[in-house]
Amino acid sequence: MGRTTNPVKTGRPREFSEEAALDAAMRVFWEKGYEGTSLDDLTRAMGINRSSLYATFGDKEKLFTRVIAQYSEGPLAFIREALQRATAQAVVEHLLRSTVSFLGDSTHPRGCLSLQGGLACGSSAEGVKRAMIEWRKHGLKQLEKRMLRAQKGGDLRRDVDAKDLARYIFVVMNGLSVQAVNGATQAEMNRTVKMALRSMPL
Repeated sequence: MGRTTNPVKTGRPREFSEEAALDAAMRVFWEKGYEGTSLDDLTRAMGINRSSLYATFGDKEKLFTRVIAQYSEGPLAFIREALQRATAQAVVEHLLRSTVSFLGDSTHPRGCLSLQGGLACGSSAEGVKRAMIEWRKHGLKQLEKRMLRAQKGGDLRRDVDAKDLARYIFVVMNGLSVQAVNGATQAEMNRTVKMALRSMPL
């Protein structure tokens, strides 16, 4: 008799979209914050069980890290687009006006995930808190570099401290996020942006 060959067994294909699951997890973290979000909240929203969550994304902290990466490339993509604008004035205007549009978008939770999700964490989530601090510092550093480049190119006055300007812009953006959570309308936030732009040395 000829030798029979056993078919190669392959793992069951995933029955869910990884990107859709990340989007669902993003919304939960955005609404409830990192510590306020339970594994049951996540599995229910993502439509998967705990074993699938752990197998695909790791633990809750690793999932949150993946979510933040997706958040940067998705909802916050306007920041990267702003930094590519030709002038310092255009960069800042795009950043602030796009922030208002983003915060006024009713299709996602109010505020900013980077603040809502991991600004205040207990000792058990210290790793998440540190990661978010570093993530925000990286964003600030990118804006600082862009303002310094504008200054070297003669597009920003030499007497302006580019680092302080970048920090001020981020303070305005973060403040707008808090105001959005408090219920500020797009019209109100746009008036704030108009005032902020008049005060900047651009």
